[in-house]
Amino acid sequence: MSPPTPLRAPVLAAVGVLVLLATACSGAAAGDTAAPSPLASAPSPSRLSQTPTSEPTETGDPDVLTMAFGGDVHFEDYVAPLARDPHGLDALQTSLGAADLSMVNLETAITERGTKVPKAFNFRAPVSALTTLASAGVDVVTMANNHGADYGLVGLRDTFAAKKTSPIPIVGIGADADEAFTPATLKAKSLRIAVFGGDQVWEQTLAQFSAGPESPGVASTSPVTRMAREVHRAAKTHDLVVVYLHWGMDYQKCPEAAQARTARALEEAGADIIVGGHSHRINAAGWLGRSYVAYGLGNFVWWRSHEPDSQSGVLTLSVSVPAAKAAVTRRSVVRAADWAPMLIGPDGIPAEPGSADRTRLHDLWDRARACSNLDDKP
Repeated sequence: MSPPTPLRAPVLAAVGVLVLLATACSGAAAGDTAAPSPLASAPSPSRLSQTPTSEPTETGDPDVLTMAFGGDVHFEDYVAPLARDPHGLDALQTSLGAADLSMVNLETAITERGTKVPKAFNFRAPVSALTTLASAGVDVVTMANNHGADYGLVGLRDTFAAKKTSPIPIVGIGADADEAFTPATLKAKSLRIAVFGGDQVWEQTLAQFSAGPESPGVASTSPVTRMAREVHRAAKTHDLVVVYLHWGMDYQKCPEAAQARTARALEEAGADIIVGGHSHRINAAGWLGRSYVAYGLGNFVWWRSHEPDSQSGVLTLSVSVPAAKAAVTRRSVVRAADWAPMLIGPDGIPAEPGSADRTRLHDLWDRARACSNLDDKP
C-alpha cells in the first residue's frame, strides 16, 4: 500500500456514526469510577455498518485479495511519542501495509482523561494514534479487548468521539451492544468484507464494560452466541467475513478448549477468517473447515523488546476472489497463508530480523500447530 495523502490514498476511511447523548456527555464528571449506568439512558444508536467512502487502489492479481494482520498495539511508556507523530509507524508500510487490507488489535483506550479502572496495567493513547496507524497502512482496528475501557466512562466517551472522526474504522466497541457488534464493511478487489471485533478475556473490562442493550462497552464473545448470530447475518450480505478476537490466556503457546469451541462456532456460522491475540505469544494457525484460524498473533507495537515478548510478525492471507464471490459454503476461500517473522526493537516497533532469527521464528510458528488441531493447508 502506498503512503497516504494526506493520510493514505487507498485507506478505507469511513467509520460508522456513533450517536452519543448530549445529556450523558454533559452530565459526566471529570473522573469516573462508577458503573456504566450514566450512559444507560442513552437511546440505542442506529445500527449502521461502518462502510468506507472510497475503495483501495487495486494492485497485483485481481483474482487475489491479500489481508495482513498484526497483533497487539499500544502506545505506552517509551512508545508513547509514536502516537503523536503521524509518521511514527511509517516503517510498517512495507510489511503490514503492503497488503490490500490490514488490521491490528488496538489495545488501549483513546483518551487523555478519566480514572484508571483498578487493574495491573492501564493503557491509553491520544486520538492522534489513529492517524499514526492509518499512515502506517492499517485499514481497520478492533478495540474489543481487556484495555479498551481502561479509563472508565470518561475514557469511553472520548473513545466514542474519536471513533466518530477516525480515519479508519474501529470495531468491537460501542455505546451499546448493537453498536459494538456492528461490523465494518470494507471494499476491495470487488469484494464486500465484514470485519468484527470481540473480547473473550474475562477480567474487569468484561465484568464492568460488556456492551449491553443500553450500556456501553466492548463486544463480549463470552458466550459466543451473539457474535455467531451476527457473523451468520453478515455472511448473507458479504463476500468475506473476518472476526478478530481477544481470547485465551496470557503467556500460553497453545489454545484453550474455550478458544477451540469459539472458533468452531464461528466457522459454522460462516466466518472465513478468525484471528486473535492476548497471550503475548505466537500461537498456532491453520485451516479449520471453511475458516482460516490464527489463535495468537503476539505483540506488535509494544513496550517490551526482549524475547519472548518481542516475538512478532505479520500474517498475510491470500483470498481467492472468484471463490469468495461464488459463496462456496463449505470450502475455504483462503488459499494461502504467509507468516513473516519480526522482532520488536527497543523503539517498540517490529522489524524484519536477520536470516537466522527469521528461520528460528518461522520454525516456532510452524511447530505451534501441533497442539491446535488445525490443518496446514485448505
